[in-house]
Amino acid sequence: MIQRNNYLIVLCLFLFSIEAFSQKDSSISFSFSSFLKIVQQHHPIVKQADLLIDNANAYKQSVRGEFDPKLFYGFESKYYDEKNYYSIGNGGLQIPTWYGLDFKMGLEKNNGDYLNRQQITPNEGLFYSQISLPLLQGLIIDERRATLKKARIFQQMSDFEKIIAVNELLYNAGKSYWDWQLAFSNMKVIENALFIAQQRFNAVKRTAELGDRPFIDTIESMIQLQERTLSLQQAQYEYQTKSILLSNYLWTTDNVPLELNNKITPEYYAELNLIESDAFDKWGQNIDNIIEFHPELKTIQFKLNQAEIDRNLKQDKLKPKLNLNYSPLYNNFNNIYGNFNNYKWGLTAGIPLFLRKERAEFRTAKIKIENIQLEAIQKRIGLVNKIKRKQIEYDNYKKQFNLYFSTVDNYRNLWTSEKKLFDSGESSLFMINSREMSYLNAQLKLNDIFIKTKNALLDLMYNLCQIDRSL
Repeated sequence: MIQRNNYLIVLCLFLFSIEAFSQKDSSISFSFSSFLKIVQQHHPIVKQADLLIDNANAYKQSVRGEFDPKLFYGFESKYYDEKNYYSIGNGGLQIPTWYGLDFKMGLEKNNGDYLNRQQITPNEGLFYSQISLPLLQGLIIDERRATLKKARIFQQMSDFEKIIAVNELLYNAGKSYWDWQLAFSNMKVIENALFIAQQRFNAVKRTAELGDRPFIDTIESMIQLQERTLSLQQAQYEYQTKSILLSNYLWTTDNVPLELNNKITPEYYAELNLIESDAFDKWGQNIDNIIEFHPELKTIQFKLNQAEIDRNLKQDKLKPKLNLNYSPLYNNFNNIYGNFNNYKWGLTAGIPLFLRKERAEFRTAKIKIENIQLEAIQKRIGLVNKIKRKQIEYDNYKKQFNLYFSTVDNYRNLWTSEKKLFDSGESSLFMINSREMSYLNAQLKLNDIFIKTKNALLDLMYNLCQIDRSL
């Protein structure tokens, strides 16, 4: 991994972030939306998703090449025993078309002592044109047209596959961010608890030295201080670990990985005024329309369209082959529109007696369509039910957060009241520690509910394939 100093990392984050970071107390608040925007713009997976579209465009271009005009030329000659048995030359231009017609024009020039009479041409050569038309099999659809139709669908499908890939990336990145935010919030709570424990130990120690409290209280307050010091060390370890994991999603435009500076911190839920107005709350009532155009359902529909093209092709092969070839002949270009009595024409026909292969392939194509249709039904029902479940989960966590936010206030009021009693000598160290631990645990629980709420919203947006709508 290429290392960068802290200043460069902070600078890069400022350059690549669309939304401005808010700075307070020398720390930089890295918002969820700013983080996802950086991921969406610079992560290698996004660039790989762009390659899906480039690959589909290249594939379509290669298939369209089957309809490109082609120059051709062939020459064959035989000399034996100092005699020119024959010299046969044929060259020109062949033009395939979308509608099954093939046009050809060229010059045939043959000579020799033992030339087949059918191949005799004027000395200056014989100009000709040719039209080839399938009258039954291949008239409506053939391999070239079927492949190009499927290539066009593949090109459309690649756009939705990119959306799915980016949605998956943003979902994993979002989960990592909220894990980082939870570790940070818990660390801040424990830092504050450690600060309070340190102050209390100092105060108890002073009062014990003055004889106002028994020395046994200093041991109890020291134990509390040691426990919280250990908790803080664990919380710092968790935060550092989550910071490293979050760095996996931060890249520059030149594919250089970034590492988070210690001064860069997530948004703290206490600064967000409960649950801020989420994007889902603004357009969540349009879920039915969103599901209708869900990328996963659209890709299944594209697969169904491709399967139907295959079925039509297999069905067409049940028809007999009957091809017409017609070639007007010209002595030279001067009478190209003159004499229509010079021409060649022919018919070719054929059909397998039992059509076992064709009927089996047609049946296989129909079965594939039925499988895709069943897959689409199951996928749609599964998405609808999962989205409904995630919506209920999100609404439930929002209610829990709003309720428990006031619960934490009540725990704080109990603690501050107990603290006043303790400071005035009307309460015991056991009681103040008990109130304080209840308040501490309530704060940690509130952090957990907050992250569950955010993750529930992220799950909902992920299943809707609409995470980028929240940016």
